[in-house]
Order: sequence, then structure tokens, then C-alpha cells
Amino acid sequence: MLVHPQFDPVAVSLGPLDIHWYGLTYLVAFVGGWALARLRTSRPDSPVNAEQLGDLLFYMALGVILGGRFGYVLFYHFERFLAEPLWLIQIWEGGMSFHGGLIGVLAAMLMFARRIDTGFFNIADFIAPVIPVGLGLGRIGNFINGELWGRPTSPELPWAMVFPQAGDALPRHPSQLYQFALEGVLLFVVLWWFSARPRPRMAVSGLFLAGYGVLRSVAEFYREPDAHLGFVLLDWMTMGQVLSAPMIVAGVILLFLAYRQGRSA
Repeated sequence: MLVHPQFDPVAVSLGPLDIHWYGLTYLVAFVGGWALARLRTSRPDSPVNAEQLGDLLFYMALGVILGGRFGYVLFYHFERFLAEPLWLIQIWEGGMSFHGGLIGVLAAMLMFARRIDTGFFNIADFIAPVIPVGLGLGRIGNFINGELWGRPTSPELPWAMVFPQAGDALPRHPSQLYQFALEGVLLFVVLWWFSARPRPRMAVSGLFLAGYGVLRSVAEFYREPDAHLGFVLLDWMTMGQVLSAPMIVAGVILLFLAYRQGRSA
């Protein structure tokens, strides 16, 4: 049975400045996303050129950080925010919500699409295949921080892990690594392959929404529900699953519309 190493959350200390692993994962995610997106700008159907890419990623970075943090606070810890308002900006402690980040990114893409006078889904279909890079690295940050651990499991499971941060010695699923594999690696491979060929407008975005929603919902069966929330619906659905359900529905609708319009074009 494995035990979580309890990494020091600070990767590097430069005098009074502490650089946290969580922040470094986001930095690597943005650099990796930029490199992959730059490859996509060389495609003839790209709505963004190499010069515009930096501005797009700047918009998205703001959307991820602001939306992710606000979403985490509003969806998961609103009572703590009311008690400690400054906790909202303490991002280095961890605590980002994908669903909040998605809302922030959607708003950022809408503003950018208007700025360069193109359709929203042109931008969304362009950027969707690189988003799993950030999702996967964010889960690595969760694992390093020893947060968002999994549900108790059999000690016979070869990769069962004790998370001392949980306050017990129970063997648990390392669900952060499950999410890294599903939402990061698998979703990236599927979307990159799917978008390698021209697809109807909205199809890539639809596959991203549906794919993430399904994979996140699966991973939630192995992740410990937030202690202060527990199961929020039907005595088995977690907040992550509740928030993912509309994504699955929206993704399926987008895929249906994309291919129906594609056939009629």
C-alpha cells in the first residue's frame, strides 16, 4: 500500500517569494497550450493567425484564473468566502473549479471572437483540443498538494494510497491521477485525433463538452465528495457530476446540430 509523499507545496523559494508547484503546473499548461495552438494556426481553416494567438491565450488565461477561482468559491466554498473574503485571491493555496474556469474561458472566447470579427464557435473549435493539457496538469497539481483525494478502497489494490491529509490511514483511490489520465491524456488524444480532419462547425466543441462531462462523471465515482457538501443529488451524485450533466447535454446537442447542418450544407 502506498503513502502520499506529502510534497512541499513550495517548489522554489527566492527570498520572500515562494513559487508553488500549483502555480508552476498552470505555467507549464499555458506554455504547452501555446505550443500546440501555434501548430494549429498553420492549418488553412484556422480562425487565428500566429500573431493573434498570444492575445487569445492572454484572454483565456484571465478567464481560467478568474472564472476558475470564482467558480471554486461559489460552487464549493461560498460560506468560507463570506467568512474570509480575502481567501478568494489566495490562489496559491489551490482551489480552482473547472466548471467556473470553463465559464470564464467561454466569456473570454466570446470577447476575443468579437474583437477579431469571427464566429464564437470558430474560436471554440480551434482551442478545444488543447484545453485537456491544462486540465491534466491541474490534476497533477492537485496530487502534489495532496488534495481532492479518492474514496476508500481495498488495500489489495496495488496503487491504493494513504493520504495523511485526509486525517486517516485508509487506503484510497488516487483519483487525481485518474482524472489526469481521463480528462488530460485520454480527452486530449481523442480531441486531437478528431480535429485533425475538417469537421462541421461546433462538432469539436460538442465533443469536448460531452467527452469531458462523461469522463469527469466517471472519475467522480472514485473521488471523495467534498466533506462539507457530500452527495448533493439523489444520494449519489456529487457536485462535479451535477455540474457536468449540463455539459453532456449541451455537447450532444452541439454534435447533433453540427452534423445536421453539415449534411444540409
